[in-house]
Amino acid sequence: MSEKTTGDLPSEIIPGDSPASGVDRRTFLSLSSIGAATAATAATVAIAAPASATTLLGQHPKRDLRFGRDGKFKIVQFNDTQDDEKIDRRTLELMRAVLDDEQPDLVILNGDNITGGCDTPLEMHQAMNNVVQPMEERAVPWAITFGNHDEDSTPDSGVDEADMLAFYRSYRYNVNGPTARGVTGQGNSNILIDGTNGRPAFNLWLLDSGRYAPETLAGQDFDGYPHWDWLRMDQVKWYYDTSEQIERRYGRAIPALMFIHIPLWEYRFMWFGSTDGRSDADHERGLARHRIEGERNEEECPGPFNSGMFSAIQHRGDVRGVFCGHDHVNTYTGDYYGVRLGYAGNTGFGTYGLDGAGRNRLRGARVYDLDESVDGVLTGTRMRFAGEFGIDLTANDQWMEPLPLPKRK
Repeated sequence: MSEKTTGDLPSEIIPGDSPASGVDRRTFLSLSSIGAATAATAATVAIAAPASATTLLGQHPKRDLRFGRDGKFKIVQFNDTQDDEKIDRRTLELMRAVLDDEQPDLVILNGDNITGGCDTPLEMHQAMNNVVQPMEERAVPWAITFGNHDEDSTPDSGVDEADMLAFYRSYRYNVNGPTARGVTGQGNSNILIDGTNGRPAFNLWLLDSGRYAPETLAGQDFDGYPHWDWLRMDQVKWYYDTSEQIERRYGRAIPALMFIHIPLWEYRFMWFGSTDGRSDADHERGLARHRIEGERNEEECPGPFNSGMFSAIQHRGDVRGVFCGHDHVNTYTGDYYGVRLGYAGNTGFGTYGLDGAGRNRLRGARVYDLDESVDGVLTGTRMRFAGEFGIDLTANDQWMEPLPLPKRK
């Protein structure tokens, strides 16, 4: 698996990993510079960027999201697109295929949208632009959260998550609100979706689950513990307080989904039906109790501390499901004491996948079907995989030149 090392309320509540088989593109470019490109050509294919209409970047609009006249709303989640400016062409092919087939009302890019390898601000902007163009081309509203890899290029480029959020928000169809003030991380916000009567029918919580644990805390290191980040208590409090505020404003708790990149500890508890046991018998108990579906091909990778977010969610009773990415080859979901916990798999072909020839079998996206006439609104969720669309699943690297950056007004 990949090396994943390392308030107050908003003023308005508004809607590089394991290398591919053969020579990877970074090695290819290095070889090219010394006249050895011919040796790598068979393993790595450069694909020209397709021509597309110019998009103009302007001021971020407030876009109201609303259920259709039939009372339905569909969300697609892309996770871990995780590439630099020379993205694997199949990542965009998959995104476009899912969008064209599902025709969603909203897309969530749930963290690790880009990764290391971008050396300049231009390359950072190109990497980010690549993964938002499938939605911009189709006029599909979209929002992002951040993962542990989004700032991998920050030391070289100087572009941090605050800069990234501002860049994403400059796009015509982005619906990210401003980040919650005084709260750890970037992009902590919620998006209300109006029902057919014009009042909120559903809510989305977007949270920054951070990057990596510090080297030491209170003079103690984290050897032996997971070394990823965790939701901080101010984020938990912000969610809880804002959820209460929304209920007071609208006279009822608004059903919701929460998107975070790094999973909660409760994912592992659910899979094994236990906090300590990890045997097949433990899993069979968890499977039956929590009605788990999907694959688990690597261990869950939470942070060293349990943030308490699940307890807050269970107490509030508004969040119907929490969905993450981070662990690329997990696709399972289950009902953990009334809250659906699940993975969205991995969209990016430039990242680690399964072992061997089947490396790209689980590249995909998660779809959420909402119906405002149904109690809880969320009627179901399902995965769509690249293999369904006839996309090349060969375990190699197929980079392309960056898509053209949109012009600014």
